[in-house]
Amino acid sequence: MSELPGSGTPALPILVRQLERSQWASPDSIVSSQLRHLVRLAEHGQRSSPAFAARLACAGLTPHDLADRDGLAALPLLTRRDIQRAGADLFCTPVPEGHGGMNETTTSGSTGEPVTVRTTDVSILFWHAMAMREQQWHRRDLTGRLCAIDPRVASYERRAEWGAPASVFTTTGPALRLPIATATAQLASWVADFSPTFLVIYPSTLEVFTGYCRRHGIALPDLHHILTVGETLPEPVRAGAQETFSAAVADLYSSQEFGHIALECPVSGLYHVMSESVLVEVLDDRGGPCQPGDIGRVVISDLHNYSTPLVRYEIGDHAEVGSPCPCGRGLPTLKRIAGRERNLMRMPDGTRRWALTGFLHCRQVAPVVQYQLIQQGETTIDARLVVERPLLRTEENALQALLQEWAGCEFVLRFHYFDDRLPNGTSGKFESFICNVPEPALCPADA
Repeated sequence: MSELPGSGTPALPILVRQLERSQWASPDSIVSSQLRHLVRLAEHGQRSSPAFAARLACAGLTPHDLADRDGLAALPLLTRRDIQRAGADLFCTPVPEGHGGMNETTTSGSTGEPVTVRTTDVSILFWHAMAMREQQWHRRDLTGRLCAIDPRVASYERRAEWGAPASVFTTTGPALRLPIATATAQLASWVADFSPTFLVIYPSTLEVFTGYCRRHGIALPDLHHILTVGETLPEPVRAGAQETFSAAVADLYSSQEFGHIALECPVSGLYHVMSESVLVEVLDDRGGPCQPGDIGRVVISDLHNYSTPLVRYEIGDHAEVGSPCPCGRGLPTLKRIAGRERNLMRMPDGTRRWALTGFLHCRQVAPVVQYQLIQQGETTIDARLVVERPLLRTEENALQALLQEWAGCEFVLRFHYFDDRLPNGTSGKFESFICNVPEPALCPADA
């Protein structure tokens, strides 16, 4: 990729055109470009960020040691706690000329550990450019009607256009933004009246919305594209929406710290990493790189945020590594985003397992509209349910048996029922499984 353009709006079409070319580069060429950018960022961070300079020194590294994979792997991971402890010492002052003003953002805190980072206008430029790449990949009609159901929106909000970045490229159609906490019946009414061609929505909200529309015969004949954001997308939710609305469903992996991390390929369905802006590693329990088909911890380095050097940041997500994509793009792939550490069920023997697969077929034994499982003890799980009608005791027993059969042990479900839909977290995100069982304390020999 060529040198970065300036950070103003005229630079956006230039960067998007650069991305159209760079995505076809070979994997080796992409990695070489990433490491060159990372060395330049590390040089700036060593000069301008006391916490980053100390981190390099503690590891016995210089910025130029990050010029290859082995050198990068020698840098210990950056955790949320590290960012919290560093505070303002992690920030760079000043940022290089041409990177524009600084913007401060605080993550949603869905992990219980919110962090504050600073970004620059260049960071936002890349965020917008990747958003336009996603629109172009999926050939969306920007003159259509956009509906976004968003936790950041407080009330019904109608606009004449979509806004940035789409409005930089063309005169778009109208947009409707709705608060995510809206009751499902009202949400369905507003969406149906607007009749969008493009819907942006969280997967948990899509699941409930799809079920409501199916049960009440609500059709959205103009809806062609659905984009899910903010949460992991279970395949049954995707399939249900595609069948109900006859619309294409695509998913997006992003975060407040990095913007767009990976986009779903329109050819294969794999997630292409946005390697022009981030370097993504997926690591196993020993800290080595995972191979295709393996699930590991996601570690990300931002290549262009000269305000907060987020290098080898363990974001808290797990993902499965993908194989090279048949579309021909050199961008590496993830097969799926598995979730966060607290989405792992703790088994009685102390091992951890992904829990979603144990309850995905709950509708086959009971009329469940939405569920959330919260593990409160080694064998105790609260089942929070929205159901079409009160469940029979035999149906509750069948749900418990479903989970026990998958887990291979005697988990006990405690049932709690909710009207309409389950509440999202304070961040607006919803997690189908949460483990509240604390990690066991280390004995002195292990500490």
